[in-house]
Amino acid sequence: MPDTLPELYIAVDVEADGPIPGPYSMLSFGMAVAGRADLSFYTEVKPISDDFVPAALAVSGLDRDRLVREAPEPAQAMAAAARWINGLRRTGRPVFLAGPAVWDGMFIHWYFIRFLGKSPFGPTGSGIDLRSYWMGMTGCEWRDTRKGGIKRALNLTGLPHTHHAGEDAAELAAVFQAMREKQEG
Repeated sequence: MPDTLPELYIAVDVEADGPIPGPYSMLSFGMAVAGRADLSFYTEVKPISDDFVPAALAVSGLDRDRLVREAPEPAQAMAAAARWINGLRRTGRPVFLAGPAVWDGMFIHWYFIRFLGKSPFGPTGSGIDLRSYWMGMTGCEWRDTRKGGIKRALNLTGLPHTHHAGEDAAELAAVFQAMREKQEG
């Protein structure tokens, strides 16, 4: 019976202070279900190391010292996210979505495995890459798959990319939903 439930595309956005997890930290992440603006999750995360790349940290505008003092421990943040994702299973089958999936997926999967021992997105943490999906849908070249270009092609306005993980996850969910509607229409 659970296989008859619809897929729920969970758009994920990560803000981090360096290029890879482990030596560097995921500082916040957001999740939003495509087509369901009422279903979202956001948390900040306590840094796991003292190392960071100043330029990477500057992208999010997050205060690293505040996160060290106030943000949830990684295990707490990941457990809360897993509970939220698993709670969605009553209405659908969660599918990871990011743009690019390589970046956000690398951090999310590493943190789930490192701090919980498993990922609610499955053993490989795989999912949908927005840019690859657009390329397959339109036949365009990779260089034409930037999110801004996709938004222009879909006539989406009022969806800023703010580098706040919760807001950017909602943006990604809205873009993917518009892509699916265009494909179906």
